[in-house]
Amino acid sequence: MCGIVAYVGHQEAAPIIIKGLKRLEYRGYDSAGISLLNGGLHVYKKKGKVAELEALLDGESLSSKIGIGHTRWATHGEPNDTNAHPHRSASGNLTIIHNGIIENYAALKQELLKKGYTFTSETDTEVLINFIDDIRQHQQCSLGEAVRQALNAVVGAYAIVVMAEDNPGLLVAARKGSPLVVGVGNGEYFFASDATPIIEYTNEVIYLNDFEIAVVNDGRLVIKDTSDIEKTPYIQTINMELEAIEKGGFEHFMLKEIYEQPRSIGDCMRGRLNAAEGRLVLGGIREYSNKLTHAERILIVACGTSWHAGLVSEYFIEEFCRIPVEVEYASEFRYRNPVINEGDVVFAISQSGETADTLAAIESAKAKGAIIFGLCNVVGSSISRVSHEGAYTHAGPEIGVASTKAFTAQLTVMFMIALRIAHRKGTIAESKYHQMLVELENIPGKVEEALAVDNQIKEIAARYKEARNFLYLGRGYNFPVALEGALKLKEISYIHAEGYPAAEMKHGPIALIDEEMPVVFIATQDSSYDKIVSNIQEVKARKGKVIAIVTQGDTVIPAMVDHVIEVPATEEALMPLVTVIPLQLLSYHIAVMRNCNVDQPRNLAKSVTVE
Repeated sequence: MCGIVAYVGHQEAAPIIIKGLKRLEYRGYDSAGISLLNGGLHVYKKKGKVAELEALLDGESLSSKIGIGHTRWATHGEPNDTNAHPHRSASGNLTIIHNGIIENYAALKQELLKKGYTFTSETDTEVLINFIDDIRQHQQCSLGEAVRQALNAVVGAYAIVVMAEDNPGLLVAARKGSPLVVGVGNGEYFFASDATPIIEYTNEVIYLNDFEIAVVNDGRLVIKDTSDIEKTPYIQTINMELEAIEKGGFEHFMLKEIYEQPRSIGDCMRGRLNAAEGRLVLGGIREYSNKLTHAERILIVACGTSWHAGLVSEYFIEEFCRIPVEVEYASEFRYRNPVINEGDVVFAISQSGETADTLAAIESAKAKGAIIFGLCNVVGSSISRVSHEGAYTHAGPEIGVASTKAFTAQLTVMFMIALRIAHRKGTIAESKYHQMLVELENIPGKVEEALAVDNQIKEIAARYKEARNFLYLGRGYNFPVALEGALKLKEISYIHAEGYPAAEMKHGPIALIDEEMPVVFIATQDSSYDKIVSNIQEVKARKGKVIAIVTQGDTVIPAMVDHVIEVPATEEALMPLVTVIPLQLLSYHIAVMRNCNVDQPRNLAKSVTVE
């Protein structure tokens, strides 16, 4: 969950690394550090954000053509200057940056203590760099070989880059279970947790695979695996515009990404959907297309917002495809003993494609004969590579930690997959199929309409910004949206919020209702409309404050609630794509008014690459 940046080449390393750390700060912002080779191996690190590190570096001599940098989300050891990365070996000869968890670090540490090693931090990473240095010294081997031997003894997940004082042109990097990208320039190499720090300098990248070690020495790159077998690197050209990772005039990345949704949803459909021709093509689903169409059971594994997208997907896959669906938290799925039959289809949904629990879940399911379809936003990510087939959402980079456009992109792609299955199976009438294609094609415009209520939502946010609790209620397709709305508020404003099916309110949560409790109802005109009207009346009878998301033109609900937010009408199954927009905006504005760090909420990181 930490951010890694490293550089070796003909340019000054420090500016490249600092800029890269700023672009990766969404991955972790407890502390930051940099190590440079400049008349010796120097390490600078500081608790807090990258800006704190910059202040520390002011006035320092930073000239170096090689360096490593890190922005941390703490696992072992509290956030402070000492536990910040990079970490130096006790001999002073090596420095390391690390994303992941070394599970057997305590046993390794005991062995090193017996040999006289001392440790200054509480981290597993300091143990790893000393272990590597111990192998290097005692076996008089190269740094690459010492890293290889050390990693064969390590249990856990890692992405690492190591630098040596006695070799100014050498960087050694490796990965297992945590992402690491190598940027290939003209006589220079870049290493990063994702491509965002690299695209300014090169669009040619290598995505390291698990158990691979990359060694750059005097301008030459060699990749081997931990069995010491040399690999032929596959260099990919990435298509990412620099402006996609800038704020573009918005105050926060989250607000930018909320407003990008008309375009990002359209990008999901581009080249795949043509309603006028009745055409729906998903190029990533070919070899296993028939198995997907005739699946007897579908499981969806995901975490967080992606799990909510999975819940919505369950509704429309069962409705249109008539295939039973189970939606599982990946973190629970991987630790129980689920019944998986050969031929079961598992959808893995993840924005980053690197979510550790989701990766572990699909590896388990794959081993039992399941067919894995990956749904990710990041090209070349781990889930996309271990899946049998799948699809990219093409939402573009999402920098804000609280996911917004990724959610609507996931829904869009999963809906297209469901329609494709239903059409091939004949479980949807031809007229309904074409109607749904047309309506899906119209969704970007309707999301644009939903964004137009932003100023009205600001007024509601001002009224409830000091609330201590919120309740979000919905029925049918809008129940997962209630969960997502509550999650967004919790994530970025730190207000306690819960989402429930509206009918479940009477089974406990109604006890919380009083004149201080804001209750958000997703109450659009659908098959549950009359029921949710009754639920609203139950809340109002207990003096609850009701904020209702309603369909444009509704005259019934506005007469009985405190605040109304209108969204355009659409097909019931597509309504989550529209109703989630005001909930995202509400959370955003409340958080801003509470002076919360919207893009980097406390204790969270964008990609959860550790357990």
